[in-house]
Amino acid sequence: MKTIIVDVRTPNEWQYDGHADCSVNMPLDQLTSKIEELKAYDKVVLVCRSGARAGSAKNMLEGSGIKQVENLGPWQNVTCN
Repeated sequence: MKTIIVDVRTPNEWQYDGHADCSVNMPLDQLTSKIEELKAYDKVVLVCRSGARAGSAKNMLEGSGIKQVENLGPWQNVTCN
């Protein structure tokens, strides 16, 4: 299964507050422009600081037809393999 872990925080938060090495930064306010790119994945896992923005992103992606979307909550919950 082709999975992507997307951190929807701002670039400043991503750079200065830390992030999981296996995640990519796609800020929530730019996510609509990335939907076609994300459709190439079997599963999209979303993280942010608390889970709130990831929840908004989940609703947006599901509304765009992406079926396998998970809100993992805070970025610290990510386990890189």
